[in-house]
Parts: sequence; structure tokens; C-alpha cells
Amino acid sequence: MSKVTSKLQLTIPKALAEQFHIEPGDEVTWVASGDSLRLVPGVPATKPKDPARRLRLFDAATERQAKRQAGKAPSRTTDRGWTREELYGRGRAR
Repeated sequence: MSKVTSKLQLTIPKALAEQFHIEPGDEVTWVASGDSLRLVPGVPATKPKDPARRLRLFDAATERQAKRQAGKAPSRTTDRGWTREELYGRGRAR
């Protein structure tokens, strides 16, 4: 039996989640049915199961990101106006 948390959340028992293929991120619908409630699994979140497909999607995303970053100047600057050694002496009695 599940308990309702203070935030009105419930935990679906693992056996039922596996039986109905409910995974984290999936949406479910609550339906009033007389004096009871029904939990209806929605469309599963789109998660590619095939490792080769996941790798292709990752590579495509990496390529898009590289194209976006190609025209931009590097965000880190090497001249900060101070050195690390200067920081070590800060706040100490001289």
C-alpha cells in the first residue's frame, strides 16, 4: 500500500510500474471512477532503447553544438588582471 506524502505525491509500486511499463518521466492520467480513482498510463516518454540509435542522436547533438560554438569567441579569458600567487597573500598579516 502506498502513502500520500505532504506534497500529495504517491509512489507506484515497482511490480506494477514494470508490469505496465511505467518509467520515470512518463505521464499518467488520473480518472475519477465512482468512489475510486483510476491511474491510466499515458504515452511513454520517447526514449530510444537502441544503443546505436542513442549514439547517433548524441553525435548529432554534439555536432550541432560544435556548429553553434564555432563562430563564438572563447568565453574564458587568460588575462584576469591578477595571478594566483597574488591571491595567496591576501588577508594575511604582512
